[in-house]
Amino acid sequence: MQHLLSIEELSAKEIQKLLDSAAHLKLQRGRDGNQLAGQTWALIFTKSSTRTRVSFEVGIRELGGFPLFLSGNDIQLGRGEPIKDTARVLGRMVHGTIIRTFAQQDVVDFAQYSGIPTINALSDDEHPCQILADLLTIQEKLGGWEGKKIAFIGDGFSNMAISWMWAAKHLSFEFAIASPESCQPPADFLANLNAPNVTVTADPAVAAHQAYVINTDVWLSMGQEGQKEKEREFAGFQVNSALLAGAATGHIVLHCLPAYRGKEISEEVLELHAGTIFQQAENRLHAQKAVLVALAKR
Repeated sequence: MQHLLSIEELSAKEIQKLLDSAAHLKLQRGRDGNQLAGQTWALIFTKSSTRTRVSFEVGIRELGGFPLFLSGNDIQLGRGEPIKDTARVLGRMVHGTIIRTFAQQDVVDFAQYSGIPTINALSDDEHPCQILADLLTIQEKLGGWEGKKIAFIGDGFSNMAISWMWAAKHLSFEFAIASPESCQPPADFLANLNAPNVTVTADPAVAAHQAYVINTDVWLSMGQEGQKEKEREFAGFQVNSALLAGAATGHIVLHCLPAYRGKEISEEVLELHAGTIFQQAENRLHAQKAVLVALAKR
């Protein structure tokens, strides 16, 4: 593995290897070693962040490296420099780059032109680091996903839903999306995915029925906050106690945060499942450290 650009590009074997490494690093925290000793990793963020920035900066430092945070306003990208030029400069100065941005193509182009390990820390198309943390949480809480239905309630063609669909394709678990019809994955995407274990419905109760994992995320992704008409389409898609009544016994609820209580998830459900949700947030650190170790050039 040279980069982490998407869940789509990973194999089942690579995913499991990363999860095994993350579990080991979590147990060994404080005794990790110095896998990134002498290395500087740049964090280029054109989207704001709490969990992603903190988990990567802490992870790099715990592995002996030095994080260099660069917001879009700090570098010439903010003034229109092509991503390929920024990539060719940083590729000669730092050892790896973590990018949180809008266009997936920017991440792909950076990896191509920089010649250094590149990690997608979120784009409009995928959120691979979050999915790895979520899978680690499912492994810890439920022992794995084999034979278990996983549901996603919300925007069915968001970066989270897309990454989850590719994870289901690779790992062969049953995955059900409940989304308003206007926000469901298009037919050409589903045809390319070619995963009969992935189903899409406009009925949240159908998706959540006998599900062991119920996922949700904000209804409006970063940059969509003003789209009130789209938000209104999600009436009835809240993860609440009524919806969870049909889930499997022993189910867990996941939310990648930040959460808008009273919208995509009720206050009651978030607090009831807070232990799992914040364990999921912590697991960003461990999953991302596993990615850093896998990509580190020694």
